[in-house]
Formats: sequence, structure tokens, C-alpha cells
Amino acid sequence: MSQCIFCKIGKKEIPAQIVLESKDFIAFYDINPVSKGHTLVIPKKHIKDFSELVTKEADFIKKYLEFIEEVRQVLKEKYNPRGIRVTFNTDGLIEVHHVHCHLIPVYRH
Repeated sequence: MSQCIFCKIGKKEIPAQIVLESKDFIAFYDINPVSKGHTLVIPKKHIKDFSELVTKEADFIKKYLEFIEEVRQVLKEKYNPRGIRVTFNTDGLIEVHHVHCHLIPVYRH
């Protein structure tokens, strides 16, 4: 999808602060972070939303979840949060129509 900002990030057509990258996925810091280390994890291939994601091959979904876990471990080591909240977009009520996962470190107050 040529106008999708996340596709452009995945293709490196626009800059992003990359946390981790593989052949199929990329993780980058959110430009409006909820907390220090707030990261988005996306498939490089355009997948519109969570409903479309679940129609993919089980192996693809497994690789995506494994990559999310790799990123979670990187964030744990780098920021030492109390925990990391993991959320997925679930429908078209978001601004960017490209499936993505938020990893949001939670800190002690």
C-alpha cells in the first residue's frame, strides 16, 4: 500500500528510530510515546488490521510473536521497566491501517 506510513517505514522510505529489524518485521520507537521506550512492532508486508493478520499462515503469526518477544527482551534489558504492556490494534478505528503491536514499558512510580 503506497500511502501507508508504516509500509514506508518498513521500506526505509521515511526515517524511524529502529529498535530491531528482521527480514519480515521492524520495531521502532513511537513518535508520541506513552512512556520511555514505547515501541511499535509491525510486519513489513502490509496487513490492514488484526482480523487480516489472523488469516495468515500460522508460521507467519508465530514468527511475528517471536519477533515481538525479542523486542520485549531488548526493551527489558535497555530500560529495566517493572513490566511491558503489549497491545495490538484490533480494528479500523485507528489512524494507521497497518497491523501493529505496541510495547509500552511500565515503570515504578
